[in-house]
Amino acid sequence: QEAAKYEKKVMVLDFVTPTPLGNSWGLGGTCVNVGCIPKKLMHQAALLGQALQDSRKFGWQFTEEVKHHWMTMTESVQNYIGSLNWGYRVALREKSVTYENAYGEFVGPHTIKATNKRGVEKLYTAEKFLIATGERPRYLGIPGDKEYCISSDDLFSLPYCPGKTLVVGASYVALECAGFLAGLGLDVTVMVRSILLRGFDQDIANKIGEYMEEHGIKFIREFVPIKVEQLQEGTPGKLKVTAKSTNGNQIIEGEYNTVLLAIGRDACTRNIGLDKVGVKINEKTGKIPVNDEEQTNVPYIYAIGDILQDKLELTPVAIQAGRLLVRRLYAGATNKCDYVNVPTTVFTPLEYGACGYAEETAIEEFGEENIEVYHSHFWPLEWTVPSRDNNKCYAKIICNIQDNERVIGFHVLGPNAGEITQGFAAAIKCGMTKEQLDSTVGIHPVCAEV
Repeated sequence: QEAAKYEKKVMVLDFVTPTPLGNSWGLGGTCVNVGCIPKKLMHQAALLGQALQDSRKFGWQFTEEVKHHWMTMTESVQNYIGSLNWGYRVALREKSVTYENAYGEFVGPHTIKATNKRGVEKLYTAEKFLIATGERPRYLGIPGDKEYCISSDDLFSLPYCPGKTLVVGASYVALECAGFLAGLGLDVTVMVRSILLRGFDQDIANKIGEYMEEHGIKFIREFVPIKVEQLQEGTPGKLKVTAKSTNGNQIIEGEYNTVLLAIGRDACTRNIGLDKVGVKINEKTGKIPVNDEEQTNVPYIYAIGDILQDKLELTPVAIQAGRLLVRRLYAGATNKCDYVNVPTTVFTPLEYGACGYAEETAIEEFGEENIEVYHSHFWPLEWTVPSRDNNKCYAKIICNIQDNERVIGFHVLGPNAGEITQGFAAAIKCGMTKEQLDSTVGIHPVCAEV
C-alpha cells in the first residue's frame, strides 16, 4: 500500500500452506490470523473470568454458576478476524494493488512463479521484490507430533474446547497460551526443556513462572516428549505423551486431551526459490542476512520481518521497516528502521512489558560494575479489595552509571503492562536518565507511577 502511494505498480502474493491438521486463513499474516490479535482477545477472555471473581468483593451479586463457552469465544474472535481480512482486501483494491492468493517462488532473475490452490501457474516479472514470508511453528520430529498435536496455527480456530492440555515449550507463545487456557478454567501443564522465555530478562521470566504455578498451572521441567499416541478419538480425544528427561534416562508418561506444541518457529525461506536467484540464507536457521537498508546480497531483493537474521520478530517492527524501505526507494527519504529500544509485551497472566536491555545482557555489554538496577514490588489498587496477589507485580529499570545513569532497560510485570511500556519506550528513545525519571510526577493511583 505504501508503494502504491508513489504510483508504483504493485502486486502482493499471499498463500497459507495448510497446517498438518488442514487449517489455513485469510489475508493479514500470522499476527492478525493466528498470533497477536486472537491471542490478546483470548487473554482478555481469561482476564474477564478473573474480573468476575473479583467483582463479588466489589458488591456484585450473581447467583447463576459462571461458565465459559469455548465455541462462543472462538466464533466471536474468528468473526472479528474475518472483518480484518476483508478490510485488507478492500484497502489493497482501493489502492490498485494486485492481490493474488498464490504461492510465490523465484524461478530466475526478476522472475517469480505464482501457483494458486488449484495448481494454476503464472509467471510475473518485477523491478524489485520484497520477501516477508514470516515463520511457521516448528514440530518435534517425533512419532505422532503432526498427526495428533496442534500448534498456535490451529488453537485459535479450534472447533471444540481443548480440555486437559499439555503445552510443550517455554517461549512467549507457550506461556501466553498456557496462561489464557488456564484462565478459562482448563487443566494446563507446561513441559519445559530448559529455561523460560529465552532471550528475555531471566529475573522476570522466573517471576512469571512462579506466578503461573501459584495460579494452578503445572510445570514439568527438564523433560522433552519422545512420543505421542492416540488413546481415543474425539473432540477432544485422549492422547498419551511419553517424555524423557534432558539430564538422565528417566521416562514419564501422561494423558491429555490436547497437546499444544510451542517450541519455536522456522523461517519460510527454504522453498521459495532463493537459490535460483542467489539470495544467501543462514543454512542453520533459514534466516536472511540483510544490510541496514533491509537489502539482501541480491540488490533488487529486499526482506523484512521475522525472516531477518539477528532482528526482532515483532509485527510492528516489520511494518515500520517496510514503510521506511518504500519511502527510501521511491520518495527520496533516508530514515532507516531503528531496531534498538523496541518495546514489547508478553501477555502472560501477569503481563510483562519490556524495552531495552535485559539485566543479563546489560551486564555482558557494560560490565556489572557499570550498571545500577532499581527495582520495586507493587500491589495494584484494583487487586487490594479482592485481596489477591499482594506484591506479585514488579518493576525495574537498568541504568548505565558511566552515561549519567541513562535508562537502558525497562521491565514491568503487572496489569496493562503494554500500555505502561509504550510511554516509557518513547522516553528511553529520547535518552531518559534516572534523575529525569525521579523528577517526573507520578499519576496516582496507577501502576505506572511505581
